[in-house]
This record gives sequence, structure tokens and C-alpha cells, in this order.
Amino acid sequence: MTRFIAVDWGTTNRRAFVIENGAVVATERDDRGASSVTQGDYPAEVEGLRARLGDLPMLLAGMVGSTIGWRDAGYAAAPAGLEALAAKLHRIDERTAIVPGLCYRDGAHADVMRGEEVQLLGAVAAGSVPADALLCQPGTHCKWARVEGNEVASFTTAMTGELFALLRTHSILRHQLGGEVAPGDAFLSGVGEGARRDLAASLFAIRARAVLGGEADATAFASGLLIGADVAARIAPGETVHILADPALGALYGAAIAALGGSSRLVDSHAAFVAGITRIQDLAR
Repeated sequence: MTRFIAVDWGTTNRRAFVIENGAVVATERDDRGASSVTQGDYPAEVEGLRARLGDLPMLLAGMVGSTIGWRDAGYAAAPAGLEALAAKLHRIDERTAIVPGLCYRDGAHADVMRGEEVQLLGAVAAGSVPADALLCQPGTHCKWARVEGNEVASFTTAMTGELFALLRTHSILRHQLGGEVAPGDAFLSGVGEGARRDLAASLFAIRARAVLGGEADATAFASGLLIGADVAARIAPGETVHILADPALGALYGAAIAALGGSSRLVDSHAAFVAGITRIQDLAR
């Protein structure tokens, strides 16, 4: 029997799972992400998790292993699979370890991820995604990863979600972008505009239309504009994208992918994390 605690420790939130023989038997989620925990607080935080969830081995992933986390766990270089991550675990003690992130270089292009690698590779390990596929993990920093032969071969990060948040809170468009986003006509109109990728001009046009009489659903249009530009840069016509996201965000990306000639499948990101972290634990034993 294998029983351990796995923690997906992000910047804002933290989710802990008790995993027994590959199945989740207990879980908790809170807002004790890396941005709210100082380096000296981590031993007490880990002790608290064990007090609530059991005195078990613990495997941590995500921003806990970054320069703003507990320890810098470094990176495994892509192409890399779960075996490479398991081989580079950063050991805190004999029962506590941190999963490294992934890095990628292609000439002048450089990229990093930390935490997403467990979900991406876990989706492949669980059989939810083929061994050779294009995966998308939307969010503040959207990850696009090519997997080949069960390894992440290359990946790109787009600041799509962060740009949208900045536009809504700090730009000249903030008064127009207070609505909700749904994959309707305004969103799809933005996707088509974004695919042409003249973002700077298209964004200002939202402001101009407001001055000249308004635009229905400017928020959805702006979201479609950014997501459309992101998707258009990543997919080929007819390509299938495996999306690891919650249903609402996954629906937006799925609608954009379909509008631009592709198809998509939504993958359970929590199940993917559990599959990935369990495989890493097994490989490290």
C-alpha cells in the first residue's frame, strides 16, 4: 500500500490530497499560496498539513519550489517526462520532497513552468491524452505544450490571462470591461479579430467604439480578442487540442479553437495532477 500527501502549491492557492494506491481519499484547499507564506513559515505549514491529513510522506509541487517559495527546486530541461522529474526531486528531508519545474530553450526563446508539468504529464500517464499531442493549460499564464513519446518536448507560455486582468483594472478600457465573459457572438467576433493579431489597434478600437456610441459586450469581445490571438499562434487547421482547465475557461478556449478550424477535448486537471504526482512518488521510491 502506498499512502502519501501530495500538495499542489500555487502562487495564490494551495490544494492538498491524501492519495492511497493512486486514489484520493481526502483533500483540502485554502488560500495559503506561496505569495502569502514566508520562507520561514513553510516548516510549520507542512507540520499543520500533516497534523490534519496524517503523518505521511509528502510530495510538493508548484511555486513552493520557486525562488519565492520554500526552496528553489530547479528545473528539468525539456524534453522531459515524469522519470526526469522524479530523478531531480529536491529533498527537504527523508519524507518531504519538492518536484522540480521544467525549462525549455530554443535559440533565443526561453520558457519555464512550475507545477503545470505534473498535470500535463499526468494527463498522458492517466491515458487522458495521447503520447503525442498538443496540450493547453489556460490561466493567468497560459501554457501550450507539445508532448512526444510521453515527454514534454517543447512549450510556450502566453500571458493571456494576466493581460486581460491588467486591461480590466489598469487600462483606459477598464470602464468598458466590467461585464462577464461567455462564448457568444461578441466573444467569437473578438476571436476572429484576434486571429489577425493586430492587438494594439484592435484594443484601442474598443475605446473608440465606446466614445462613438458604445459596443455591446465589450468584455467578451476583449477576452475573445486575446484568446483568439493566443490560439491562432499555436494551432494548425484540423488540429486537436487537449485542454486542462475548469469547464468555464475550457469552454472559452474550446470555442476559440473551433472557430479557428481546430477541435478540442477537455481534460480533468485535478485528476491529471493526481495521476502525475502518484507516478512521480512511485518512481522515487
